[in-house]
Amino acid sequence: MARPWEADPNTSFKQRLGKSPQELGNTTGSPDCPDIWELANGDIAVIGRDLTQSLGRNLPDGVSIGSDERLVVIPRNMLVAAKQDIPSV
Repeated sequence: MARPWEADPNTSFKQRLGKSPQELGNTTGSPDCPDIWELANGDIAVIGRDLTQSLGRNLPDGVSIGSDERLVVIPRNMLVAAKQDIPSV
């Protein structure tokens, strides 16, 4: 059975949502920075810490992680800062 949604590996980055990790104080300037981006096709890319192994063991009922998926965590202030850039529809 085909999935109703697939990530498009051929899309590109369109714009950052919210503020940069440097502006939020979430990085020391190293390449391991959390971030949120809108992609050219409208999907969202999240760069965060992979906690699939640790948090994935305690998922709420009805939640699952596919073999090609990862549970990533970003700082709360990053999503709050992105709120203004996320459309309501």
